Amino acid sequence: MHKDLSPEHVRPLDKDEEFRFRCHPGVTCFTDCCRELELALTPYDVLRLRAKLGISTGEFLERYCLLETSEEEVLPRVYLGMVDDGRGSCPFVSKDGCTLYEDRPAACRTYPVGRGAFLQPDGRCQDLYVLLSEPHCHGFSQEQQQDVGQWLDHEGLADYNAMNDATLAVYQHRKIGDGIVLSELQLETFILAFYNLDAFREALLAGQLPVQEGLGEQWRQDIVDDDKALLLFSVKWLTWRLFED
Repeated sequence: MHKDLSPEHVRPLDKDEEFRFRCHPGVTCFTDCCRELELALTPYDVLRLRAKLGISTGEFLERYCLLETSEEEVLPRVYLGMVDDGRGSCPFVSKDGCTLYEDRPAACRTYPVGRGAFLQPDGRCQDLYVLLSEPHCHGFSQEQQQDVGQWLDHEGLADYNAMNDATLAVYQHRKIGDGIVLSELQLETFILAFYNLDAFREALLAGQLPVQEGLGEQWRQDIVDDDKALLLFSVKWLTWRLFED
């Protein structure tokens, strides 16, 4: 999200409400939305980006990410580091657009729609949407109209939303809401299991990390070359290690 986004430029958006927007190289603000950002990355974002770049999650985190902690939040956040070019540009933007477009983060895909997701008491996920009408964006002057569902389909968000919603079991765990204080070791464990997933996989398969009893061996086969299965396993594993162990 842009640092200067004001509340008056954000409004609730019903799922069946149509809005006018289209982004393409012909609009004069093309790629402006890729600059002066505070772009938080989800674990699935990191998996997709590192695969596109052909590097490990550890290398991606070291080269492209910033880790931020605050007293107000229990869990640290991982942000994409911007280039010091006077415009705070995304490291993957060019004059022709995003160089990693097919694997761009969920927040980039969803824009100008913003999505919030919340776990209900029965464990189901409820989402809500807002429209981010930033003054600099000329995409709203285009003729194309769509509702939220059509926009999400067009931007290929099904896997992103499913994976990001799965991680809410950790991010919105009851103990997080109660203000649990995690040790430095627990915070390092969180980063390992949610963001440095290649190293997490290697440690699991090498028997260097404990696992819950009674899981059998199928999980080993599942996580070998399936990133989504690995992330889903990490959700269960982290819930156990941080909140139940």
